[in-house]
Amino acid sequence: MWDQRIACQTYHKYLSEDWPVSEFAEQVVELPHGESVRMPLAERGTRLGQDVWVREIRKLTDTGHQVSILSTNFQAGMTSIMQHLAIDRLVDYQTGTADETAQVVNPAYRKLEQEIKSKVGKRGRKLAQFGALTMPADSEVQQVAAFEQAKGQLQEEIEFLEKDLAKFQAERKQTPHHVSWIDLPEAERFVPLAPTRKRFLDTIKMIAYRAESALASSLREVMARSDDTRALLREIFATEANLIPDEGAATLTVALHHLTNHASDEAARFLAEQLNATETVYPGTNLRLVYKLVSE
Repeated sequence: MWDQRIACQTYHKYLSEDWPVSEFAEQVVELPHGESVRMPLAERGTRLGQDVWVREIRKLTDTGHQVSILSTNFQAGMTSIMQHLAIDRLVDYQTGTADETAQVVNPAYRKLEQEIKSKVGKRGRKLAQFGALTMPADSEVQQVAAFEQAKGQLQEEIEFLEKDLAKFQAERKQTPHHVSWIDLPEAERFVPLAPTRKRFLDTIKMIAYRAESALASSLREVMARSDDTRALLREIFATEANLIPDEGAATLTVALHHLTNHASDEAARFLAEQLNATETVYPGTNLRLVYKLVSE
């Protein structure tokens, strides 16, 4: 896929450990339908196996859970990649019926697990620092004082972490691991998507997404900011067009109305030329598709 210049993107379901919360910074992400949301995001490079180096971008949720996306797209901005975080919900607006008696992981238990994991990691790092801290030979009085102060501060931080760890572990013992769906807090309840059309719609939306990605790739040749390509495509898709069939010439002309500015019109004109060069025939007819702007 890399040799074919095709970027891949997928969820990373099995995270080995959480990243420190300090790595996350709030970013504004524009979703595919134009709305904007704020997400705490962080990014690292990650090696898969021996040979594949990818970008790993994580979102920190309100519950403290980290959602990870892996991508081989090294050109797009971090927020552009996260635009399609919930791609499964882009077209399927029907929902299924949740089983109110189904057992699900208790969000309170999951949060305690995350707190314990975080405290264990911090304690381990502090213990390593404590063990590595040694006093140089022939130290002077000031150096000895500084050494003792540093040791004492680390010892104090370790003790606080152990107290917090013991508290969370005790709370975890008193917290059920699983609860019924109906017992979840309202904000934590999830409703599954309707399963009847999901596979069919998955196929349609992936074809549409790949087609949009191909169009965006063409537009990058004439647009100064590659992050603006999908925004322009959304504008094109929402703009009115005249459909003009001509059976004598065996053509079906799609005349797009003018966009918001001259630069957008020029980019749309370039895209029309690229599409016309494919000489695509509209399915089920003998009419060749011709794209242009109105009054041309």
